[in-house]
Formats: sequence, C-alpha cells, structure tokens
Amino acid sequence: MPEVIMEQVLNLLLLRFGLLVGGLVVLALLVFAVAVALRRRGKLGEVRRYAAPAARAVGRRLDARGAARGRGPSRGGGSLAGAALRAAARHLDDDGRGQRERGAGR
Repeated sequence: MPEVIMEQVLNLLLLRFGLLVGGLVVLALLVFAVAVALRRRGKLGEVRRYAAPAARAVGRRLDARGAARGRGPSRGGGSLAGAALRAAARHLDDDGRGQRERGAGR
C-alpha cells in the first residue's frame, strides 16, 4: 500500500515538473517571437531602451528580497532570478556589437 502512495506522489511531482518546464519553453518561444516581430518592424531598439532599466530594477528588487531573507549578496551573490535578470539587463544594454549603448548603465 505505501508503494502505491509513493508512486502517486512521484507521478504528481513529475507531472508538476513537466508542466513547469513546458510553460517555460512556451514562454521562451513567445518572447523570441515578439523579439523577431519587433526587429522586423524596426522597434527593437526602442523596446530595449525601455526594457533594460526595468530588468535592472527587478533584478535589484529580487536581490533585496533575497537579502532580507538571509540569502543576499554576502552569502551567495543574490537570488538566481536576480542574477538572470542582471544578465538580461547587461544583454539589453549591449548594442549587438559588444559595445554598451550611450547612456546605459546604473
């Protein structure tokens, strides 16, 4: 009997993991499709100028929240989500030729 319960729990965990990964893949595809559409219309640069400060602000907010919970920069460099958003902000600041855009930064 306990084996059946354990099997059901493991199936639910596997299903939850599969749904989470599937959702992330769909989200990544949507972001990619929006970026391609914006690039074709010539609006990608404008969106990058607005998205970079927002990504930096959200990254700082996630890091501050992690620090308040005792997982701040002093113990591990901040949260994983904060690190991902900081990397996204650095990528958005990059003009595509390895140069930072003028006026970009903190």
